[in-house]
Amino acid sequence: MPTLRPADLAREHGISTQAVRNYEQDGCIPPAARTPTGYRIYTEAHAAALRTYLALIPAYGHSAAGQIMTALHNNELDAALTAIDHGHNQLLRDRETLATVRSAIDHLTTESAPGRPAADSDRTIGELAHRLRVTPATLRKWENAGILTPARDPATGYRTFEATDLRDAELTHLLRRGGYPLAHISTVVHQIRTAGGTAALAASMTDWQAKLTARGLAMLTASTHLNVYLLLLNRADPQQEF
Repeated sequence: MPTLRPADLAREHGISTQAVRNYEQDGCIPPAARTPTGYRIYTEAHAAALRTYLALIPAYGHSAAGQIMTALHNNELDAALTAIDHGHNQLLRDRETLATVRSAIDHLTTESAPGRPAADSDRTIGELAHRLRVTPATLRKWENAGILTPARDPATGYRTFEATDLRDAELTHLLRRGGYPLAHISTVVHQIRTAGGTAALAASMTDWQAKLTARGLAMLTASTHLNVYLLLLNRADPQQEF
């Protein structure tokens, strides 16, 4: 197989040769062979590994991309596939949450009045944290930012989250994953509560939908590169190539 220099791999992606060496050190691409004078020798398998890793990042994030590649290079295919499954599961969860929020938008002007029976049973802070897979401390932070306004049980003083609180928490969780600051989310949630001006909310939903679509397409691209790389791994002689 023809040999390549670090500069050859770097040039394709517009990155530095130091970045290529760092990716090798982190296990994102296989170890390179060395010349008698110590220079690295890469092959098309290394180039394919780098393409795969860089394609995985926009699909699954830096951490998961590194986990996937490291697992492959440790001959732990199931671990790599499990990390991919988690990414797809999170994308599906985000899509379902977005659909829930959009449904809430359609009923902004008919939100339940105070005292009306809730569509969902009241929850404690621990139960809500478990539902969203966040910590109670995170929910208290959202409360301090004015995003959540839970009632207090008159007998125990504990927070209780009603149906509208669950909706606001789901929306906050979604927008935080989209990178929105708490100040922006507080404004959006306030608009829902007051059933006034939904322009900011609609823009947020449209932007996040675009991000979900982009991530889904990135997963398709990553799977193509991953398939090519797996074929190379299956054909390669580890001693010769890596």
